[in-house]
Amino acid sequence: MFNKKVKLVIYLCVAMVVIHIVNIALGNQLSVFGIRPGELSSVPYILTAPWLHGSWSHLLSNLVGMAVFSALSLVRGTNFFIKASAIIICLTGVLVWLFARSGATHIGASGWIFGLWSLSIAVAWFQRSFLNIVIAVFVAVFYGGMIWGVLPSNPHVSFESHLFGALAGVFAAYVLTRSKDSRKNKKK
Repeated sequence: MFNKKVKLVIYLCVAMVVIHIVNIALGNQLSVFGIRPGELSSVPYILTAPWLHGSWSHLLSNLVGMAVFSALSLVRGTNFFIKASAIIICLTGVLVWLFARSGATHIGASGWIFGLWSLSIAVAWFQRSFLNIVIAVFVAVFYGGMIWGVLPSNPHVSFESHLFGALAGVFAAYVLTRSKDSRKNKKK
């Protein structure tokens, strides 16, 4: 089971690299599949935007976070990771589409990563267990500085994706831990 989870993280990261190489080979033409706030035609791109990156440095900075926070999320199971990722990607994308700065195309996995980051902390709040608390403390100690990423600092960085991703991660933690609690209560 552990090998499958490691492979999943590797496959996600490799997929992002391959997509970036293809995008470069096509002269960044895939970047049009990012989220353009308020433009109805870009709603489907909520699902493609996390896979696209504007540069190698953008991609590489996201790969580290993707690997770390995906692995931490996968500790709770593959289904948990998939459900959490789906909630985070969709909710972040919708919020970016509704509220982010217009005139920009929002791409990159950072909203997903910020979502997995906040999920790692929030799960411990909603479902207190030793493992969840250890993961939350680890994330807070080693990655607590990510909180500053939700603030506007660089006009070329989608802080909105960071902010809405973090909020979506908390929402995903709430939904996924509550659904587990309700199943436990039904068994009693």
